[in-house]
Amino acid sequence: MAKSGTSDSDDVIIIKKYANRRLYNTRSSSYITLDFLAKLTREGKDFQVVDAKSGDDITHNILTQIIMEEESSGQQMLPVGFLRELISMYGNSMQSMIPQYLEASMDAFRKNQEKFHSAMEGSIKNSPFAQLARQNLAMFEAASSAFTPRKDKGASTPSEPGTSVVTTAPSSDDEIAQLKAQLSAMQRKIDDLVDKK
Repeated sequence: MAKSGTSDSDDVIIIKKYANRRLYNTRSSSYITLDFLAKLTREGKDFQVVDAKSGDDITHNILTQIIMEEESSGQQMLPVGFLRELISMYGNSMQSMIPQYLEASMDAFRKNQEKFHSAMEGSIKNSPFAQLARQNLAMFEAASSAFTPRKDKGASTPSEPGTSVVTTAPSSDDEIAQLKAQLSAMQRKIDDLVDKK
């Protein structure tokens, strides 16, 4: 294994593994666990684990250990058939091609997952629930304006020389009545949606 005591990027967190199996985060100057490294991985943060004594890069070993911990804790994701096939590839003439193939497969899976999420978000935006969300926002804004003094209340707007017209804003009673009507309409729509299920 190549010696890797330093990192090419400031974004990479260096973790030192000591002989007593303890892991030390050099960035936060604290001891950490495998669970913490699993959390960093899920958050997309890059880290490198090096042997504290030899300086060897042992990131691969630690990531494999994390997978074993996850698989043994009931979060099994790797099917037995896949594991058998993977084991059978060791020593095979195709072994050198497997890492690139697996990386490309995972990259394609991740891209498809992002497209799926985007499609789901798009369908939700056009759904009745999105319409309800927009109505809720409109009601919230209407409710906020009911308690906010209007600038034009009681203001006079000249229409002709020597005369003035006083503009009056809708009363609070009118606004409350409008809010009640909107609430009733929204409740009817929710009831309709429930009945259709």
